[in-house]
Amino acid sequence: MTARFALVILGAAFAASTAVHGQTFPTKPIRMVVGFPPGGTTDIMARAVAAKLTDRVGQQVIVDNRPGASGIIGADIVAKSRPDGYTVLMSSSTHGTNLNLYSKLPYDTVKDFAPIALVATTPYVLVVHPTMPVKSVSELITYVKARPGKFSFCSSSNGTAQHLAGELLKRSAGLDMQHVPYKGTGALLPDLLSGRINLAFENVTVMTPHIKSGALRPLAVTSAKRSAVMPELVTMIEAGVPNFEVIGWFGLFAAGQTPAQTVNTLNSQIAATMKEPEVRDRIVAQGGEPLAGPPADLRDLLAREISVWGKVIREAGIRAD
Repeated sequence: MTARFALVILGAAFAASTAVHGQTFPTKPIRMVVGFPPGGTTDIMARAVAAKLTDRVGQQVIVDNRPGASGIIGADIVAKSRPDGYTVLMSSSTHGTNLNLYSKLPYDTVKDFAPIALVATTPYVLVVHPTMPVKSVSELITYVKARPGKFSFCSSSNGTAQHLAGELLKRSAGLDMQHVPYKGTGALLPDLLSGRINLAFENVTVMTPHIKSGALRPLAVTSAKRSAVMPELVTMIEAGVPNFEVIGWFGLFAAGQTPAQTVNTLNSQIAATMKEPEVRDRIVAQGGEPLAGPPADLRDLLAREISVWGKVIREAGIRAD
């Protein structure tokens, strides 16, 4: 056999195996890594998708929680996994901010991941304690601006979307406010509900009971369009803060260099899964908007998040390490 003939045979065999892989994938369980503890929003999103995806592909989709370092531990597992689609990451929006929050990551946020699908987005709501004599975003801006350094806003941790939303408001409106970070939403609630902290951007679903009870006053949501959970509440953009859009988002990634055919197979199955009423209802219950689009939607969103928040993080001098 000549060397040239052998190369032709090898090439044909590789092409055939690739085609078979694309047609038969998956042939074994899929591991869905979540970089956060069980019970959190990212975990809930992952389990909602995994349960129905299991039914669709005929293979078990196993949720594997690997919490730590704002999702970095879980992301690193996927980045270093075999690029065959059998290990995927259910990521939160921290994937787009960690690049600028940490001085060094063990992976390349863009090159080491192949976007599969954007699964859902969630807005945040700006709330103030009722002792604040304001009923709109414009009144809040006027009131705080006239009293520099007198007010504080809180977040569940340094560098979270909630923190960055507050920093974006400070820069957009020229406000002088102090940021107070906590260790989780549960830890900040007592101070926010008592009025020791004046305002916060937080998850819509988490804040809804406190808004309904009158313990907190909502001013606006941070998404580009109104929330289905609170349709009567204006957006920050409608309230007069241009280009103010802060969302939590959840997306699926495979390891970089995963074959496009495998990514497209996963994407089509995710798209079908997201149409399941049970999946949609569970995501809406978390204040989210279920989505299903091509991999490019997630790729473009990640690029936007890196650019927008990189600027805010650098200007505010925020570091997580």
